[in-house]
Amino acid sequence: NESVSLRGSALFVQQLSQNTYTSQSRYDIPFGYSAEYWSELYKVLNNLQEIIDLNTDPSTKDIVTASGAGRNANQIAISRILKSYAYYALTDVFGNIPYNSYGNNDPDFQALQQNPDNITPKYASQEKIYPDILNELKQAADTLLKYSNEVTFGKSDIIYAGNNGKWAKFANSLRLRFSTRLKAKNPDLYQSHFSDALNKGVFTSNDDNAVYKYSTVAPNEAPLYRATVTANRKDFAISHIFVNLLKGENSQLPVADPRLSVYALKNSAGNFVGLPYGMTEAQAGKFSAQNISLPGALYNAANYGEVLQEYSEVAFLISEFNEWSQSDYEKAVKASLEKWGIPSADIQNYVNALPAANQQNVLNQKYIALFTQFLESWSEYRRTGYPNFLVKRNDVVFNGIVEGENVSYTFNPLFGDGGVPSR
Repeated sequence: NESVSLRGSALFVQQLSQNTYTSQSRYDIPFGYSAEYWSELYKVLNNLQEIIDLNTDPSTKDIVTASGAGRNANQIAISRILKSYAYYALTDVFGNIPYNSYGNNDPDFQALQQNPDNITPKYASQEKIYPDILNELKQAADTLLKYSNEVTFGKSDIIYAGNNGKWAKFANSLRLRFSTRLKAKNPDLYQSHFSDALNKGVFTSNDDNAVYKYSTVAPNEAPLYRATVTANRKDFAISHIFVNLLKGENSQLPVADPRLSVYALKNSAGNFVGLPYGMTEAQAGKFSAQNISLPGALYNAANYGEVLQEYSEVAFLISEFNEWSQSDYEKAVKASLEKWGIPSADIQNYVNALPAANQQNVLNQKYIALFTQFLESWSEYRRTGYPNFLVKRNDVVFNGIVEGENVSYTFNPLFGDGGVPSR
């Protein structure tokens, strides 16, 4: 979603920066952005609920399995996975939300109620939502594993082309993500879901990645493409924090990252230069788009594949589960580099130069790998506090010469306590 991802979480984690409308980088987010995000996701949820209803209604359940759409149980299972994903995208932004569950009749779960309509549903707590999402994913994955040799939705499925086994892996991999959210609050639930998901099968390579492929045809182009190429705007650049990290100029990771040439374009002088983060509009306006690094062409394409989850993240989660294991850390980094098409020799050289696995180093690499998955990157920052080098109130973001004048610009948020927003 352009409004909340590009103009929200991508800025909050300081991977992108703006030279126009910089108030968003300083945490002044227009109400309309969150309202659009909210309404669009609930429209998606209504559609998914309709699939479930059609597959449970005796008058329609036989009809909807025609033409290779697959058995009712499998259609319901995939819809439960996608509903879980949509609810994650809502609750991680808003906190308590109206929530609905296929397998749980908790009276607090009142979203999507029709016949009669409920236009004032209760807001369920995250303490209830996250455990239920985990159960929804577990039950959906178990169903799809039971019928793993069957096909569901066929060519209409643009993520896995109807492969039930792939969908089951996706559901179990999401259980790794969401159980890890509960690591500090509910360690027993974390351990049980994580272990069960691992035993039943999660992503093991980039071939398993859950990717939503956009189109080259309007109106279905990728959001970043629409916000930049279609709109003929250059509002977004790679932030100086992220560019400096990838150049190996951050003391926590003094290794040049070969993903820099994928994530960022060189400026007109042939250099990678990040745009200082969080300036005022007057300050940012002094930095020409020709002199800074704009988003890379590979992921700024109309038909870019939006990652819902990928193997790299799974390997990072397993490293954390295994007390920051070195082997899983290296698998995660390699998977990210391979996904972006980095040559194998460069991959090995980079991995050989990495600092050893520990909490900071694993989570710093995860931050780099989650680039373009901005909501998850923001959620991980709020969970872990890493990376711990993001700028905060009164930090100097630029010190140098601009238009012939020596200047020093500091970061001054318009709202909040100066840290990255929690909501």
